[in-house]
Amino acid sequence: MNIKTKCVQGEYQPGNGDPRVVPIVQSTTYKYSSAGEMGDLFDLKAEGFFYTRLANPTVDWVEKKIAALEGGIAAVMTSSGQSASMYSILNICKAGDHVVSASAIYGGTYNLFNKTIREMGIDFTFLAPGATEEEINAAFKPNTKCVFGETLANPSLDVFDIELYAKCAHAHNVPLIVDNTFATPINCRPFEFGADIVTHSTTKYMDGHACALGGVVVDSGNFTWDKDKYPGLTTPDETYHGVVYTETFGKAAYITKMRTHLMRDIGAMQSPQNAFYTNLGLETLALRMERHCSNAMTIAKFLKAESEKPDGKISWVNYPDIDEGKNGELCKKYLPNGSCGVISFGVKGGKEGAVKFMENLKLAALVVHVADIRTCVLHPATTTHRQLSDAELEKAGVPADLIRMSVGIEDIDDLLDDIKNALANV
Repeated sequence: MNIKTKCVQGEYQPGNGDPRVVPIVQSTTYKYSSAGEMGDLFDLKAEGFFYTRLANPTVDWVEKKIAALEGGIAAVMTSSGQSASMYSILNICKAGDHVVSASAIYGGTYNLFNKTIREMGIDFTFLAPGATEEEINAAFKPNTKCVFGETLANPSLDVFDIELYAKCAHAHNVPLIVDNTFATPINCRPFEFGADIVTHSTTKYMDGHACALGGVVVDSGNFTWDKDKYPGLTTPDETYHGVVYTETFGKAAYITKMRTHLMRDIGAMQSPQNAFYTNLGLETLALRMERHCSNAMTIAKFLKAESEKPDGKISWVNYPDIDEGKNGELCKKYLPNGSCGVISFGVKGGKEGAVKFMENLKLAALVVHVADIRTCVLHPATTTHRQLSDAELEKAGVPADLIRMSVGIEDIDDLLDDIKNALANV
């Protein structure tokens, strides 16, 4: 099926008399007739549902759809995008290990890495946007276990050079993990450019309606796990009677370990209700991304023209699709059909100008959210990236005057009128 059809009808195929829509299986438990059958499930000798913390039919159908959209072999849905990012790292890293990461990533993810996971004993090296191949290679250490980046950085919109980072990661025999939240598999499929693991905050475009928190980790099945470097995958797991994930599950070793180990012990799983809502969003994802990108392109061009006027009130605009520099070149390479509906720009007057502009918007709401059908704005330096120092903000590509506008699917003329009115009051 074409990816647009997969959005609507992927994976869930009802039989005669079955629900046409993916049903919500709102049960924590599942009945079996023998202790032997249940024992085989706990020993990973059989497949099936026995406790919703590990797997649930509703969640399973949506996981399979997302894996199909990304071109992966399997996926695990989590309770949030943050937990997906955390799982992707902890699944292959332990105290004493090291991770190479882009610095231009979502502020919450940066804090997760730089504080919470670092406090677990895992070290990080952050690379600024535009790092050269030599600089990337120089960041690796003997204990480096993976590389992390975002297809489109939130909120700086730097385009991650997936092929370059994949080349460097694989040269050092480690996998590349890419957060594909902003682009979605509609506009970019990182596995096709060498990524090994993909994550999403499904709370964003996949849901699209500000209804359901969630995250997902998708495994390409393409990475060959080195026995000495990844003993958690390649040596016996005594908590499952000595199972060796790479031997028993082959290409699905990484994602199986995540479900049976991390989800079992940490439990940040997706609820059936939220998986149901996410699936409703997925069904219209291809349609919505076209409109998000179309509206964002029109607004970005308007803001760019405003910034070029001698008396214009916009100081700068960043939208990859209209960027004529390296970021624009990377956008054409990885996102030829459009990037996303998010624009970052600055209003003259710095932070005060940004605040006044946002407070004069009528349609665009000031909310801590992004990638919704409704247009919204935020000042990241004082909200999502508030915990970063000035130096860290600069590395993350988040200047003090930056406004992040997530363009929705409303009528474009109404959105333009709203922006013009707000600018008139700055």
